[in-house]
Amino acid sequence: MLYAFELSGEHDTLPRAEVFACLDIAGAVYNEYAFFDQCLVVDLDGSDGFIEKKIKWMSKRLSMSHNVIRVAGICDNDVDTIINMADNSDINSHIIAGETYVVRAKRIKHHTNIHGANLEGKVGGTIYRKGYSADMENPDVEFRLILTGQCVFGSIVASINRSAYEARSPQKKPFFYPGVLMPRIARALVNLSKARDGDVFFDPFCGTAGILVEAGLIGTNVIGLDVQIKIIGGARMNLEAFLSDYSLFVGDACRVPLVDECVDAIVTDPPYGRSAVIKAESLHQLYAHSFAEMYRILKSRRMAVVVSEQPVDGFACDAGFIVVETYFQKVHKSLTRIILVLYKK
Repeated sequence: MLYAFELSGEHDTLPRAEVFACLDIAGAVYNEYAFFDQCLVVDLDGSDGFIEKKIKWMSKRLSMSHNVIRVAGICDNDVDTIINMADNSDINSHIIAGETYVVRAKRIKHHTNIHGANLEGKVGGTIYRKGYSADMENPDVEFRLILTGQCVFGSIVASINRSAYEARSPQKKPFFYPGVLMPRIARALVNLSKARDGDVFFDPFCGTAGILVEAGLIGTNVIGLDVQIKIIGGARMNLEAFLSDYSLFVGDACRVPLVDECVDAIVTDPPYGRSAVIKAESLHQLYAHSFAEMYRILKSRRMAVVVSEQPVDGFACDAGFIVVETYFQKVHKSLTRIILVLYKK
């Protein structure tokens, strides 16, 4: 069965990688069917009920997607072709007798000049002629037309509550410090680490706890470390606002007070070129020793995700990590974040 993930446009590749990570965490059996601009189509094995239970679980974790759609058809971006495809689609698994519907079109960038509102009416007409009633205000089923490299047509089975991430923006938390990751990117990085409910999750440079909040909200047992007493105090305030259980320590990331292989996942955003209090003699020493410590405490066959402003893959490889993937996020003209996904054999 084909399902389409309507991806956000805030990054070219991270939203797709986040979906794959969550599919892996959910234990889904899948293959990538097609990847268009801001739309990933995946072929999932299993019954509709089994698959959609996993998708609804994923929708509570994903941050860089908008909707998940059960696909009814895919075709070229041509009005007559789209209408014919919708007319010939078997929508019995999308809507049942007595339910109402609405059709919404989303045009991605400049892949087509089709007028969305007109297309919505014409496709809606094909569904009406099948015996269903439209309801523009409170429909039971929303059909979606994603106009990207091709037209992807189907019904929404789950939506991501992106407004919840806005409610947790750094400025709205009890303790604010500039330069921190926004909640959506923090959650995406937590997902890339493949942290699971009940896992021990660690951030050795936790700062104001933005990453820890996102990790804790998906059910991990979070542990944070930072060298600054004031920052740890602020982190505690932020964690108290969202979580009931967490652990925080004032300490040195080059000498982590945890035993070997006791952590299931690590995500961190270390100081790099910013004014930061560190105990190491230099940033070089900080990276070399902290990567070695991350490797030591992480369990085998688990993941770490590290954000930096400069290449640090050499430190990761020297510590023993395998670099699985590298992503680049342009924040502004003078800042590009490098995101390393690391694996411990």
